[in-house]
Amino acid sequence: MPDISANLAGIKSPNPFWLASAPPTNSGYQVMKAFDAGWGGAVWKTLGVPVVNVSSRYGAVNYRGNRMMGFNNIELITDRPLADNLREIEEVKKHFPDHAVVASLMVQSRAEWHQIVKDAENAGVDGLELNFGCPHGMCERGMGSAVGQEPKVIKTIVGWVKEVAKTPVIVKLTPNITDVTVPAVASAEGGADAISLINTIQSIVGVDLDRFVPTPIVDGKSTNGGYCGPAVKPIALNMVKNCGQHPGVTIPISGIGGIENWRDAVEHMMLGASNVQVCTAAMHYGFGIVREMIPGLENYMREKGFQKLNDLIGIALPNVMAWENLNLKYDVKAHINAEKCIGCQLCYTACDDGAHQAIALPTNGSRVPEIIEENCVGCNLCSLVCPVEECISMVRKDDGKQHETWGDYMANGKAPTTFNDDRAGGKGHWVPEPVAGLKK
Repeated sequence: MPDISANLAGIKSPNPFWLASAPPTNSGYQVMKAFDAGWGGAVWKTLGVPVVNVSSRYGAVNYRGNRMMGFNNIELITDRPLADNLREIEEVKKHFPDHAVVASLMVQSRAEWHQIVKDAENAGVDGLELNFGCPHGMCERGMGSAVGQEPKVIKTIVGWVKEVAKTPVIVKLTPNITDVTVPAVASAEGGADAISLINTIQSIVGVDLDRFVPTPIVDGKSTNGGYCGPAVKPIALNMVKNCGQHPGVTIPISGIGGIENWRDAVEHMMLGASNVQVCTAAMHYGFGIVREMIPGLENYMREKGFQKLNDLIGIALPNVMAWENLNLKYDVKAHINAEKCIGCQLCYTACDDGAHQAIALPTNGSRVPEIIEENCVGCNLCSLVCPVEECISMVRKDDGKQHETWGDYMANGKAPTTFNDDRAGGKGHWVPEPVAGLKK
């Protein structure tokens, strides 16, 4: 069997699946229950000066029957006494010495940081995660994402923590920023041992059309919250990739955002994450999801010949490059498998209204649409909207030439100005015509 044990900046765990700092890690009972189920580590719900939390706290985006495709919360850090949390952390480590327990921390002054670091480490934590990402409630108090958006402040606070910390320090980054690599580099320069990303995205997930209030509603009012869940995975993957490729980010990455299964986790790791953290999926389906994640990862690694996690971590990074470096001579065309086609003609509608008018309706009584190859640019839209798996495929047909685009037409004194309306054959398309006054 492949070795799926993980090591994030010296914090070891039996597998790379951690619970993120959130409601599922709010108590010793929950963390021990999670470890019993198979989770390799947990980042405790953020410790600091206990706050008074709100009621209600959560909202969701449901899309075409998919519950909680996106999840929103306006909950703050722990509302439990610090002493209770520390006592339970100590108890968890006694029962699960080989599992990773990391304390998420959020305070303000240097003295407060020194004290809470010492308290957490005395309780036996394996590492510290500095919460510089919370996008609501705490940032208005000068913490959370208010810190995560200021590189100088990040370096200052990381420096304070490193003055006393004896365990590895992870900085949790906010996605509510133009370039996530800026705080990532600041974290590395400040002395952090690792980064984790992404924290939640500032959001409003919906408005009650009868009460005229965004959700969740607190006594007739609301506020922006933090967005997470499957919907944010593409954003998280891109930010993990950005940090994984940046030469100034010289420290390991813990990937967070939209992870529900082993495939999601592998995607994060292939883009540079040494391990992953999960929150929304555990809240939605329970801790038992890890029982599928562990064998799923093991089977995948065995099939691909990976012996350890390091064999796949970052393996996709060399294949991600700037747009202008892509092969502009590569050309694919859509192909419809007539035997699999159910005749819904959704591909025709999508292409004709939203793309390049490269699909024609049949005139022979069949319902199977036809590809107009001279119009097809290989955009993939038809294959994406098709409800039948592998009915529409993209077939490589490049000829070694770089095909003209609108910009090339203009540069050569031509522009698509005339529409050849061959509607009977369903092949209407724009025809390039000379444009007076334009020079090459």
